[in-house]
Amino acid sequence: MCMRRHHPQNVQRQFLRVVFCDNANAIRAKAIHLGILAENMDYPVSITAAQLAEPVMYDGVVPDSGLGPVGEVWLIPDWSTCKILPYAPSHARAIGDMIQDGQAWSLCPRYFLKRAIAAAKQAGIEVMAAFENEFSLLHSSNNEIIPTDDTVFASTLGMDLNRKIIDAIADALVAQDMTVERYYPESAPGQHEISIRYAEALQAADNQIAFRETVRAVAIEHGLKASFLPKIFADKAGNGCHLHLSLWQDGKNITGDGSGKLSSTALAFIAGILHHLPALMALTTPSTNSYRRIRPHFWSGAFAAWGYDNREAAVRVPSNPVPPSPTHFELKTSDASANPYLALGAVIFAGLDGIARNLNPGDPVDIDPGLFSEAELTERGNAARKIERLPQNLGEAIEHLSGDRLLLDALGAELNRAYLAVRKAEWEAMKDMELETEVNLLLERY
Repeated sequence: MCMRRHHPQNVQRQFLRVVFCDNANAIRAKAIHLGILAENMDYPVSITAAQLAEPVMYDGVVPDSGLGPVGEVWLIPDWSTCKILPYAPSHARAIGDMIQDGQAWSLCPRYFLKRAIAAAKQAGIEVMAAFENEFSLLHSSNNEIIPTDDTVFASTLGMDLNRKIIDAIADALVAQDMTVERYYPESAPGQHEISIRYAEALQAADNQIAFRETVRAVAIEHGLKASFLPKIFADKAGNGCHLHLSLWQDGKNITGDGSGKLSSTALAFIAGILHHLPALMALTTPSTNSYRRIRPHFWSGAFAAWGYDNREAAVRVPSNPVPPSPTHFELKTSDASANPYLALGAVIFAGLDGIARNLNPGDPVDIDPGLFSEAELTERGNAARKIERLPQNLGEAIEHLSGDRLLLDALGAELNRAYLAVRKAEWEAMKDMELETEVNLLLERY
């Protein structure tokens, strides 16, 4: 069992945290003491069904969610995810599946991703993924938010000023069996990026939960705050969380066609993403704060377009210096305010729709689409699809999701009702907030 592996034996183990992520993307847990775990292995902890109807602003049930004080859901640990917490070695963490009446609960976000994975398998495809996080390291003094440094992109000074905490984060990630690949300071003050290796889709989403938890906890150990909030400073770069994807079949990566271009399957998958992207944004960029980041010329994917090595397109296809290339693509219109199970699951369903209907993504865009006039956007999009400016606020994205039959059906009636109720409540509460007020509310939520 995970409580006995790879860690000093002189630490007194106390609690197992069974973790879940709600519709507002708050990472929550209930913990069971190890003294009674043996007699409660099958059903260790429960939550109220109404937990999936709480917005980011407060603990309380939003109207029209279909959920209320009646109904119990059990959190069943997925023991394959169980890890000792290197930053809290008396505790372990396991990701929980939500079970009601002995079966998977229809509102469980993790179950939604499992259904998307099953649908991909039915289509003969396995999706590999990775969430590429940017985050801010901050001092907090007298309610003033102060970044740990004021250096520029990839500054070695930024590395030196933050070396101890970055090394500690990397060590903690590796201790939880995540492969750390690259690190550099990002453009904004106190902003950093650490990338971890891709994994099968469910593990990638589980890794995203563990990544956020680890960065935040290690920051606390160093007397700092860490935040993944998309836009903290009005005049500085925001924190994205690009979603990297590759398509596999029979153990082989089928993203590329062998000639340096995308395969027809990958093109159709990307076309599905672009077709549904205005609605997907209610799941991949679901905070009011997200839309302060998604603007033209901010390298954040403000246009429904794709391109090779184009950081302004919503979908970028990175090239490799040697074959094989390409091996994956990334959705830039994504951030860490998104529940990773819902975001990744919805992207998979959208991509599968593109394959099923053999959709065409249009021609790749080789310049910043924000430089095009409205007429040029239509012309460059060609007959296959127009290059469109994506929703500019959460309200618009919610409206698109409310009318997207494919995604609503994929979510299912109960989950889409609760999810939309939560996001509508957040939109109404925060749509007129000034940035400072919004940041003060959300800084430690994300």
